[in-house]
Amino acid sequence: MRIGLWTKKILRWIGRVITLLVLLILIYLAAVAGFLVFPHQPKQGRAQDQGTVDRYTVYIVSNGVHTDFVFPVRSPVMDWTQVFSPHDFVDLALPADWIAIGWGDREFYLNTPTWGDLTVSRALHALFGLDHSLLHVSYYRQTSLDGFGATAHRLSLSRVQYEVLRDYVLGTVAHSASTVQAHPVAGRHYGLDDAFYEAGGRYSMLKTCNVWVGDGLVQADVRVSRWAPFDWSVVWYLGNNHEKN
Repeated sequence: MRIGLWTKKILRWIGRVITLLVLLILIYLAAVAGFLVFPHQPKQGRAQDQGTVDRYTVYIVSNGVHTDFVFPVRSPVMDWTQVFSPHDFVDLALPADWIAIGWGDREFYLNTPTWGDLTVSRALHALFGLDHSLLHVSYYRQTSLDGFGATAHRLSLSRVQYEVLRDYVLGTVAHSASTVQAHPVAGRHYGLDDAFYEAGGRYSMLKTCNVWVGDGLVQADVRVSRWAPFDWSVVWYLGNNHEKN
């Protein structure tokens, strides 16, 4: 009889936990939808909205789950090789035209090169912000970027917007006071043309890799969801900016 009572209590608590988890998931998704319905709206009348002469092409690239910034390697206002040295890569084919920069959880980045490597413990580790973060950087030639197709969303930014976005990314880079060069994670790569770098901030279910990209776009005054934890919530409003190369 006592065993039956304990069984009922355990089942009751399991039911409450499941109910709570479902409720939290629904609240999370409702918040995503709410921010999506009321996105950040670019301020009218500012220099970046007036079609100024200097325009800079930046891409937001999605792999279906994760988004990256893709910048021209060199422009009149930025040379990314000064921050992410080509010497940090295994065998980089130069000259490169574009640089992809993404942010994420350290453990997840280093030990989940493919989705087949994903484990429950690693996912929970990332969602609850239990580790530091890294930047994942890859260099591409134009022909490689063409292969992204519809997953590459093109933005045409003014110099002001580009500089704001550049400074946002640089603000995440961990480097010493004496140099702008980022600190690479020695010996850790997915392939020949990518590298990992130390970064600031902690990944969590509230600050995902996509939130990091979305926050940068908000600061650069691009129309985007104010909080975008999923890749689709980042690119939702970028469709009008997409052009094939």
